[in-house]
Amino acid sequence: MKLGILALIEAKPGKEAAVEDLLKGAVELARQENATVAWYAFRAGPRSFGIFDTFGDEAGRKAHLEGRIAQALLGKADELLASPPNIQMVDLLAVK
Repeated sequence: MKLGILALIEAKPGKEAAVEDLLKGAVELARQENATVAWYAFRAGPRSFGIFDTFGDEAGRKAHLEGRIAQALLGKADELLASPPNIQMVDLLAVK
């Protein structure tokens, strides 16, 4: 694992359960992505959520960004999210 993506998401008031359900359901899509080494969805606060995933190379990260999870999230963004997702490309420095 060399690369990652950290996506921070803020749900609209009253849409927290829908965002949680969307993220929980996305794990099946992540399992189908051979180049996605690890994939985590998490809740960090009442309306704050996130996704952290890792990849062995840039091709895997690019494929993920163009894949079905990104499409599902961005397709529901106007309905569910208070603001656009804060998506950060990260380089992994140490991994256990």
